[in-house]
Amino acid sequence: MSARLDPSVVRPAAGDPDPDAVYLAFVEWVEQSGITLYPAQDEAVIEIVSGQNLILSTPTGTGKSLVAVAAHFAALADGRRTYYTAPIKALVSEKFFSLVEVFGAENVGMVTGDSAVNADAPIVCCTAEILANLALREGPDAEVGQVVMDEFHFYGDPDRGWAWQVPLLTLPQAQFVLMSATLGDVTALAADLTRRTGRGTAVVTGVERPVPLHFFYETTPIHETIEDLLQTDRAPVYIVHFSQAAAMERAQALASAKVATREQRDEIAELIGGFRFTTSFGKTLARLLRMGIGVHHAGMLPKYRRLVEQLAQRGLLRVICGTDTLGVGINVPIRTVLLTALTKFDGTRMRQLNAREFHQIAGRAGRAGFDTAGTVVAQAPEHETENLAAIRKAGDDPKKKRKIIRKKAPDGFVSWGEPSFQKLIAAEPETLTSHMQITSAMMLNVIGRGGDVFANMRALVYDNHEPRARQRILALRALGIYRTLRESGIVERAPDGTVRLTVDLQPNFALNQPLSPFALAAFELLDPDPSSGTGSGAYALDMLSIVEATLDDPRAVLSQQEFLARGEAVAAMKREGMEYEERMEALEEITYPKPLDELLTAAFETFGAAQPWIRDFELHPKSVVRDMYERAMSFGEYVALYKIARSEGVVLRYLSDAYRAASQTIPEHLKTEELRDLIEWLGELVRQVDSSLLDEWEELVSGHPVAHDDEPVVPPAPQRLTTNVRAFRILVRNELFRRVQLAAREDLDALAALDPEFGAEGWDAALDAYFAEHDEIRTGPDARSAALLIIDETGGPDQERPARAWSVQQILDDPAGDHDWRITATVDLDASDEAGEAVVVVKAVDRL
Repeated sequence: MSARLDPSVVRPAAGDPDPDAVYLAFVEWVEQSGITLYPAQDEAVIEIVSGQNLILSTPTGTGKSLVAVAAHFAALADGRRTYYTAPIKALVSEKFFSLVEVFGAENVGMVTGDSAVNADAPIVCCTAEILANLALREGPDAEVGQVVMDEFHFYGDPDRGWAWQVPLLTLPQAQFVLMSATLGDVTALAADLTRRTGRGTAVVTGVERPVPLHFFYETTPIHETIEDLLQTDRAPVYIVHFSQAAAMERAQALASAKVATREQRDEIAELIGGFRFTTSFGKTLARLLRMGIGVHHAGMLPKYRRLVEQLAQRGLLRVICGTDTLGVGINVPIRTVLLTALTKFDGTRMRQLNAREFHQIAGRAGRAGFDTAGTVVAQAPEHETENLAAIRKAGDDPKKKRKIIRKKAPDGFVSWGEPSFQKLIAAEPETLTSHMQITSAMMLNVIGRGGDVFANMRALVYDNHEPRARQRILALRALGIYRTLRESGIVERAPDGTVRLTVDLQPNFALNQPLSPFALAAFELLDPDPSSGTGSGAYALDMLSIVEATLDDPRAVLSQQEFLARGEAVAAMKREGMEYEERMEALEEITYPKPLDELLTAAFETFGAAQPWIRDFELHPKSVVRDMYERAMSFGEYVALYKIARSEGVVLRYLSDAYRAASQTIPEHLKTEELRDLIEWLGELVRQVDSSLLDEWEELVSGHPVAHDDEPVVPPAPQRLTTNVRAFRILVRNELFRRVQLAAREDLDALAALDPEFGAEGWDAALDAYFAEHDEIRTGPDARSAALLIIDETGGPDQERPARAWSVQQILDDPAGDHDWRITATVDLDASDEAGEAVVVVKAVDRL
């Protein structure tokens, strides 16, 4: 769409706009772009401008996005504030920029939890959870005149479905537009929406796809299937796997095939030449992309997924190997979807795909404006393919047929085949099931709203979409949470019976994790006084360990931590001469690091005795943030240490969650300067790994917005690393302390790799001199305290330092406490900004 859509042209000086005028203005704008509305789109727009709610359940490629634009236009023409929600930040971001092109940057904002851009705009793009929390906090008084919920089938998600239901329950003033390709029977939902809002609810469904799909079941080996699809002009092909490892293995296997033409490879190389592939997975991805092969799954960093999507949108990737993550609404032109299986592991068991999952994935094939038809291929199980090949090879020879040894399905195989495929093709999506939840964060929002808190909570618990028995369970949960909040001192009941917050919480205070109320109580167990047992640097790290214990486990990291710990333990036991049986028995006790395990477990038992509801959740002591900090490692080094490159996106999300939880849950009065430094370091680490959406926004509003098709694939670089001085000091401290740790182990090779100018000889001579005076270099909490790091930030220039530089001295912690040895180094600020990490150059290791 090239021309702007201006709601003011149909907004009268007084009174409400004429629905017919709104409809005609929108249709005229669409037709100026050479587009004619499909009948279903036309019907949907008429219902919206007439003030009705709309449930739009039409196949992928039928123009639901254009209907959403019409909804926003109608709301703005009527002076109402309108919200667009989506399940993932990538889709929120994509919609934000497309709506900016239509309505102008001043009229569109975005809130994702990580960042807020123009949040007071009349159109706000956000994740479903953001709107749900706003609805809980403000209810009918919220400035929400319209809600457009994309991918509404997430209403049936067991973990996140509450966020799609809460706005329906608490925003009766809003007009709702609910959209998905796979909703199933929505009769009950439509009736309930009408009852709550007083508006009629139109349902538009049963529409034929404008781009028909052709379905095939292939029994040839998968490499032959892929080759045939490429040779018969059915690319781009999205090869769907149900594990990230399988997707990556497939992409690697295709590297030897000629997937892209020389012209395509040259264009890709030119486009991604300036992209920062800063991690080991990124370097592998860069090699595959240059061959025309994409990879797309949830374990990747967001910037890498976005790059794959942008190259695919330009038609440069003929094959993308991924998981079903691309089934969530991202606008990528795919001609063929190739399913490598019809089963998936759902976190509990291996099972066949249900109809909704199948149609959601299959619907990505064949996009309007790109293709005249789409292709969906199901690849037969490998054992079936091999058996059929053996039969074909035997031909009509009875003797050869009798000698065939049929390959059996692997152990644990959940049976599926062509009948399963045909059944899924014909099946309608299942009716959505409610998954309402009550959490402490939800209750805090309702209490913060004021008014009759009990009535508001009662409505939330008993007037939802759950069956009566489930509502009773939610009621018991709500009572338990309320008692916890009262006993923790956050909530009180006044003499007049009103319920209110007792403290002025920090502006961004949040209890987003189910165990956050426990964490709030556990924080008080630690003493920030340096003279206490938790002082001298341990307090800040222990506070982070409490936060980490309440977060979901990043399993990829923990399993590798355990693997590494057991490997080190086995080596130590062998050196000690321990027998095999003893070693195996001892290994059962070794797991990943769990700081404060005994303290937190005991506290959790005490807390659970008074608050039984908390036992529905498990405490998970672990060390990821703390481990990275104590090892003084960068993100890339940490990922490399544990060999988790395939899951680096999982690591980044965990670090981001830990940063938000530490920032928003730890009360300000409990934050020491060292703890604030740690939180700043963690936030800056996350920002440097993957650029903020705020950078994209600044590019957009700088006066040079670019058309969507010409959007550069290279994202803007993150802000200069040295801008956040507080966080940068931590990075410098980590770089110096890493050298302390290596020096303590006398690892000359690693030290020489870090400091090639100083070299192994320089370190060897210096350490010989040090150990002639002291028995060891200590590496405990005292050794890494700020008191032993002297930073001169006055900068150069001089003969020893570049123009923008710091001079630093790391004092070594010797057993006698003399503190008479130091590492002297310079920190090049410009080089640090360029590299995205602190660039430290050791100049000397000597006696003070």
